[in-house]
Amino acid sequence: MNKPLDGVTIVEVATWVAAPSGAAILADLGADVIKVEAIGGDASRGMLRQARQASPHAVDHPFQADNRGKRSIAVALDKPEGAAVVHRLLESADVFLTNLLPRRQKRFGLDPAAAFVHNSTLVHATLTGYGTTGPEAERPGYDVTAFFGRSGLYESQIEGDNPPPMARTAQGDHTTGLALACSVLASLRLAESTGEGQIADVSLFATAVWTLASDYAAVLVDERQPSKRARHELISPLANRFPCGDGRWIVLNMPEPHWWPKFCTAVDREEFLDDVRFESVADRFHHMAELVPMIDEAFSHRSLAEWGELFDEAGLIWGPMQSLTETMRDPQAHALGLFPTIEHPHGTFRSIATPIRIVGADVGPQGRAPETGEHTLATLIGAGYSEEEISSMVAAGVVAQGTDLAD
Repeated sequence: MNKPLDGVTIVEVATWVAAPSGAAILADLGADVIKVEAIGGDASRGMLRQARQASPHAVDHPFQADNRGKRSIAVALDKPEGAAVVHRLLESADVFLTNLLPRRQKRFGLDPAAAFVHNSTLVHATLTGYGTTGPEAERPGYDVTAFFGRSGLYESQIEGDNPPPMARTAQGDHTTGLALACSVLASLRLAESTGEGQIADVSLFATAVWTLASDYAAVLVDERQPSKRARHELISPLANRFPCGDGRWIVLNMPEPHWWPKFCTAVDREEFLDDVRFESVADRFHHMAELVPMIDEAFSHRSLAEWGELFDEAGLIWGPMQSLTETMRDPQAHALGLFPTIEHPHGTFRSIATPIRIVGADVGPQGRAPETGEHTLATLIGAGYSEEEISSMVAAGVVAQGTDLAD
């Protein structure tokens, strides 16, 4: 099958998750991604093994998800000769992708103006916490600070006096990685049509604001904070979640009002239809504090699986509140190929699919993630360096060669 980005070369100088995850999507689409790592490797290597005290030979699953299908070279960017190595790679690249702050890009000669000297049609793509312009362009940011905190996402999820729910690991990073991949694809198209280099500027902050676009659209009208409602304060009982008899939760989302009679029949509570408190959408909203406990009681008589079967028969819209392990076993997840298998010298393992499907195209993991500097020698030879030059740079600590696990 065809690889959509076959022939596209990307040089990545990025660490942790957000920018590398965007490059992983592009690698899944067939791009040749050269990951430039520090001599000691990306800071995110081994984090899960450390947290769970796993064997040093265990597969590093989070790193694999964000770096599969890439090549790795280990370079000391803080040495002029190391920066020169990256400059040479940019000469034949299509995309330079980084999460270096603007001041560090300039320090290494990797800012857009300097990069275009080496390649005038290059796509220069930066992912940062707060963007590359404005008073806080140089402020470092992780997804919990720039994506969840600064954007209003944390604050908007508070119910009552409770603290905000903690974000799941790298959730904002991976969302922003999607935005980065989209920006690179659009920039490649523009560079091709204009013959000029392009600058893509993606941030955790801006992406998070976009995820709250529906709320912000309302706030922009009157600058009033959107309401934060508990279950008994929501606008509709049919856009809510309820505990079932087995302790599991069912999630409903059926726009009012025509679903209400079908729902009442399905839960065997036709008396709701004759209750003046629940006659209209507005009535149900004003009496939600009374209605929610009554629906809770109705759901308590059957398990989630039983309710799901009844709702499917009635043509209602519902979903189970699943754990991650349940989703891993979900037949629909497997039908969509959400957990593809990757071959690794330390054992075959499952990873997480890129959320892009193109019928008839080869979109998916193109191999395992590399070891630090695994492709240093081959990549530099391909860039025109002689083996003598490479040996000299290795001896001087400018570059390092890793081990190919397949050897």
